[in-house]
Amino acid sequence: MAKTTAILAARLIFGAMFLMATSFKFMDMGATAGYIAAAGFPFPLFLAWVAAFFEVGLAVAFLTGAFFSEAALLAGVYVIFLAFAFHGPNRWEGNQAEFGFFVDHFTFLAGLLFAFAHGPGEKLSVKMGLLRQPA
Repeated sequence: MAKTTAILAARLIFGAMFLMATSFKFMDMGATAGYIAAAGFPFPLFLAWVAAFFEVGLAVAFLTGAFFSEAALLAGVYVIFLAFAFHGPNRWEGNQAEFGFFVDHFTFLAGLLFAFAHGPGEKLSVKMGLLRQPA
Protein backbone atom coordinates (compact mmCIF):
# COMPACT_ATOMS: atom_id res chain seq x y z
CA MET A 1 0.00 0.00 0.00
CA ALA A 2 2.85 2.42 0.81
CA LYS A 3 4.50 1.81 -2.58
CA THR A 4 1.23 2.45 -4.43
CA THR A 5 0.64 5.62 -2.43
CA ALA A 6 4.17 6.87 -3.12
CA ILE A 7 3.86 6.19 -6.85
CA LEU A 8 0.49 7.92 -7.08
CA ALA A 9 1.80 10.90 -5.09
CA ALA A 10 4.81 11.17 -7.42
CA ARG A 11 2.57 11.03 -10.48
CA LEU A 12 0.36 13.76 -9.02
CA ILE A 13 3.40 15.92 -8.28
CA PHE A 14 4.81 15.47 -11.79
CA GLY A 15 1.41 16.22 -13.31
CA ALA A 16 0.85 19.24 -11.08
CA MET A 17 4.28 20.69 -11.86
CA PHE A 18 3.66 20.57 -15.60
CA LEU A 19 0.07 21.83 -15.24
CA MET A 20 1.34 24.75 -13.17
CA ALA A 21 4.03 25.55 -15.73
CA THR A 22 1.60 25.41 -18.62
CA SER A 23 -1.04 27.45 -16.79
CA PHE A 24 1.48 30.29 -16.40
CA LYS A 25 2.14 30.09 -20.14
CA PHE A 26 -1.57 30.19 -21.03
CA MET A 27 -2.22 33.07 -18.60
CA ASP A 28 0.42 35.26 -20.26
CA MET A 29 1.72 33.80 -23.48
CA GLY A 30 3.33 37.14 -24.32
CA ALA A 31 5.48 37.07 -21.19
CA THR A 32 6.52 33.49 -21.95
CA ALA A 33 7.42 34.52 -25.50
CA GLY A 34 9.41 37.44 -24.11
CA TYR A 35 11.36 35.13 -21.82
CA ILE A 36 12.10 32.81 -24.75
CA ALA A 37 13.16 35.75 -26.92
CA ALA A 38 15.44 37.05 -24.15
CA ALA A 39 17.22 33.69 -24.20
CA GLY A 40 17.92 34.24 -27.90
CA PHE A 41 15.52 31.78 -29.51
CA PRO A 42 13.78 32.61 -32.81
CA PHE A 43 9.98 32.47 -33.18
CA PRO A 44 9.36 32.96 -29.45
CA LEU A 45 5.56 33.08 -29.59
CA PHE A 46 5.41 29.89 -31.63
CA LEU A 47 7.83 28.17 -29.24
CA ALA A 48 5.80 29.35 -26.24
CA TRP A 49 2.67 27.71 -27.66
CA VAL A 50 4.58 24.52 -28.50
CA ALA A 51 5.96 24.40 -24.95
CA ALA A 52 2.51 24.94 -23.44
CA PHE A 53 0.87 22.13 -25.40
CA PHE A 54 3.86 19.84 -24.84
CA GLU A 55 3.54 20.41 -21.10
CA VAL A 56 -0.19 19.66 -21.25
CA GLY A 57 0.64 16.35 -22.90
CA LEU A 58 3.22 15.55 -20.23
CA ALA A 59 0.74 16.35 -17.47
CA VAL A 60 -1.92 14.11 -19.02
CA ALA A 61 0.57 11.27 -19.37
CA PHE A 62 1.72 11.56 -15.75
CA LEU A 63 -1.80 11.82 -14.36
CA THR A 64 -3.26 8.96 -16.38
CA GLY A 65 -0.23 6.70 -16.72
CA ALA A 66 -0.72 6.50 -20.49
CA PHE A 67 2.61 6.70 -22.33
CA PHE A 68 4.12 7.28 -18.90
CA SER A 69 7.65 6.02 -19.54
CA GLU A 70 7.84 7.91 -22.83
CA ALA A 71 6.62 11.07 -21.11
CA ALA A 72 9.14 10.67 -18.27
CA LEU A 73 11.99 10.31 -20.76
CA LEU A 74 10.86 13.26 -22.90
CA ALA A 75 10.29 15.37 -19.79
CA GLY A 76 13.82 14.58 -18.63
CA VAL A 77 15.30 15.77 -21.91
CA TYR A 78 13.07 18.86 -21.80
CA VAL A 79 14.02 19.72 -18.21
CA ILE A 80 17.74 19.52 -18.96
CA PHE A 81 17.28 21.60 -22.11
CA LEU A 82 15.49 24.21 -19.97
CA ALA A 83 18.30 24.12 -17.40
CA PHE A 84 20.97 24.94 -19.96
CA ALA A 85 18.88 27.29 -22.11
CA PHE A 86 17.48 29.46 -19.34
CA HIS A 87 19.69 28.90 -16.27
CA GLY A 88 23.03 27.78 -17.71
CA PRO A 89 26.58 28.81 -16.84
CA ASN A 90 26.38 32.02 -18.89
CA ARG A 91 23.77 33.32 -16.38
CA TRP A 92 25.55 32.45 -13.12
CA GLU A 93 27.86 35.45 -12.97
CA GLY A 94 25.04 37.96 -13.17
CA ASN A 95 22.78 36.19 -10.70
CA GLN A 96 24.03 33.53 -8.31
CA ALA A 97 20.47 32.22 -7.78
CA GLU A 98 20.54 30.99 -11.39
CA PHE A 99 23.05 28.31 -10.35
CA GLY A 100 20.51 27.03 -7.83
CA PHE A 101 17.79 26.98 -10.48
CA PHE A 102 20.16 25.12 -12.79
CA VAL A 103 20.96 22.45 -10.19
CA ASP A 104 17.27 22.03 -9.28
CA HIS A 105 16.60 20.82 -12.81
CA PHE A 106 18.95 17.88 -12.22
CA THR A 107 17.08 16.78 -9.10
CA PHE A 108 13.89 16.88 -11.17
CA LEU A 109 15.70 14.83 -13.84
CA ALA A 110 16.62 12.22 -11.23
CA GLY A 111 12.96 11.72 -10.34
CA LEU A 112 11.98 11.56 -14.00
CA LEU A 113 14.63 8.94 -14.73
CA PHE A 114 13.40 6.89 -11.79
CA ALA A 115 9.85 7.21 -13.09
CA PHE A 116 10.99 6.18 -16.58
CA ALA A 117 12.72 3.09 -15.21
CA HIS A 118 9.88 1.96 -12.94
CA GLY A 119 6.73 2.99 -14.79
CA PRO A 120 3.40 4.36 -13.57
CA GLY A 121 2.57 1.64 -11.06
CA GLU A 122 -0.25 -0.86 -11.07
CA LYS A 123 -3.10 1.25 -9.72
CA LEU A 124 -5.02 3.99 -11.52
CA SER A 125 -2.86 3.67 -14.59
CA VAL A 126 -3.81 3.45 -18.25
CA LYS A 127 -1.60 0.71 -19.69
CA MET A 128 -0.67 2.35 -22.99
CA GLY A 129 2.75 3.08 -24.35
CA LEU A 130 5.32 2.43 -26.98
CA LEU A 131 7.97 1.33 -24.50
CA ARG A 132 7.65 -1.90 -22.53
CA GLN A 133 6.38 -1.15 -19.05
CA PRO A 134 8.28 -2.70 -16.11
CA ALA A 135 6.71 -5.82 -14.65
